[in-house]
Amino acid sequence: MKRAIVIGGGIVGLSLAVGMARTGLSVVILDGSDQEPRASYGNAGLVWVQGKGANHPPYAQWSRRSASLWPAFAAELLAATGIDPEYDRRGGFSLCLSDEELTSRVNMVARLSGQPDIPDDVVMVDPAFIRERLPKVGPDVIGGSWCPADGHANPLLLTQALAVQARGLGVEILRNERALSIGMAGSQLTVFCAENRYPAERVVVAAGLATQPLAATAGMRVPLKPVRGQIVVTERLPPLIAHATPTTRQARAGSVMFGNSHEDHVVTPGTTLPILASHAQRAIREFPFLASARVLRSWGAIRVMPADGMPIYARSETCPGAFAVACHSGITLAAAHAEIVGPAIAADALPAELVTLSSRRFDAALAP
Repeated sequence: MKRAIVIGGGIVGLSLAVGMARTGLSVVILDGSDQEPRASYGNAGLVWVQGKGANHPPYAQWSRRSASLWPAFAAELLAATGIDPEYDRRGGFSLCLSDEELTSRVNMVARLSGQPDIPDDVVMVDPAFIRERLPKVGPDVIGGSWCPADGHANPLLLTQALAVQARGLGVEILRNERALSIGMAGSQLTVFCAENRYPAERVVVAAGLATQPLAATAGMRVPLKPVRGQIVVTERLPPLIAHATPTTRQARAGSVMFGNSHEDHVVTPGTTLPILASHAQRAIREFPFLASARVLRSWGAIRVMPADGMPIYARSETCPGAFAVACHSGITLAAAHAEIVGPAIAADALPAELVTLSSRRFDAALAP
């Protein structure tokens, strides 16, 4: 049986491993320790399409493709594992609190409007439309955009479900096994660790920020940068926010999560009072009832951001069978990674629809 190695056991790596295992490959995941910063544990769980790819329609199409797969993907996870990833697709709003925000949103919607193969369902809406669906929204909300394809899931339960499903498909997950490099041992593609080496027919690097240096050992260019995001979580409340926004969502258990910071090139997790305060101020302007809610916890997580913000899919020319995948939207793209990309890599290819999202775009940028 052919073997595949996936480096990285977060949501991206697990999704790809599931897709590869379904094709009959013997899959091993090499993962680090739980002390390492994991974007899979520190994000807000949005399955989001509005605004993505506004300047690059293929990215918008790819996000839409994955979002369309999510209902069946979530149902299959529940059926296979008994773990519900709590996927909720009721549509989402991006709320505007100023004329500047409103103008920016109008421009974004205009850029997406009329793009080929992209549903024309991201629309600007007035306060009356918003309050009909979000009765608790505050008076400072002067409008926003709406998309019925947006939703959210529980990242922790999604990670757990994917791990259980992967093991059910025969995937072996090796913790505390840090990959150091990828190369050819003679004619055999091999992953080298501190004490062990793993030969394989396929290797996929999906190790978050560690993807860039590891992919480079196999001749792949995957430029990434760290971005810290801070999130605040309240006590459990009655269901009051039926539709998610990029800054605020209510989990099925009742807790409200808010915050959407992007601190470029910050490499340490943790929180800072000014950013948490700004999160709280905006959340209260969007939903005034949150002023009396008790905050239970907050965190800052280091996330992955490709150099141009769009997913990167790389295929090595010097180490046949080696690939790399990196993105900032691992939750949204989880369904496509499991259903489309994993099986394609198992067949030693990348889907044709990802040609403009391949790492070759960075080679082109370096050309004179």
